[in-house]
Amino acid sequence: MNKDNDHILGSFQTALDELNVSLFQMADLVRLNLDKAVEGLIKRDTNLCTAVIADDEDINNLEKRIDEEGLRIITLYQPVASDLRLVASMMKVSPNLERIGDQSVGIAKRARKMNKNEEISETLLVDPLYKMAADLLRQSLEAFKNRNVEQAISVKKQDAELNVIHKELVKKLTKRMESDPERIKDYLDLQFIARALERVGDYSKNICEDAIFVESAVDIRHGGVLSHEDN
Repeated sequence: MNKDNDHILGSFQTALDELNVSLFQMADLVRLNLDKAVEGLIKRDTNLCTAVIADDEDINNLEKRIDEEGLRIITLYQPVASDLRLVASMMKVSPNLERIGDQSVGIAKRARKMNKNEEISETLLVDPLYKMAADLLRQSLEAFKNRNVEQAISVKKQDAELNVIHKELVKKLTKRMESDPERIKDYLDLQFIARALERVGDYSKNICEDAIFVESAVDIRHGGVLSHEDN
């Protein structure tokens, strides 16, 4: 009986490890696609933008794989407590990654449109917003991987700073529309791109909520708080 239990536990850990590999493979692709989308915009590289759109299918397929693997683990091994929280949270992280992938596709499509027109200097204003959004994504994934509650809380707080940067950029672009109405479509595309990057911060914050749930068994969505969160 003990050998059977050891076999089951070993098989469960193997399945869990494979799920973790799939999740972070997806995360790596999502981060790469976000980088390529913004690089395609700033460097006016339409080929990069097209690659982002094509590679999104790989991200979607990984989301499906994670769902299948997660459901198989729950059905076959019936994990409880922390193990169940971990599997469920991985299955919740992957849709947030997929949505970030969708934002990258949106950026790439807008960038391809802009690349057909004469360059506008305001495009570079997107760079600080992108760098912060990409860093929040990186931190959120580190927090989830390492079950680091403090880092997850920090990312949630930093997201507020990202929102401020986004609002300031939208104001600047709105003023440029008023003074340069002939390029209004380009400024609108930049506003869309800025909004997409702001959404990356939101999805990164969601990943951090799952990191906190895995480690602390506390659901901080919809007003839930950790006892030490404000310390």
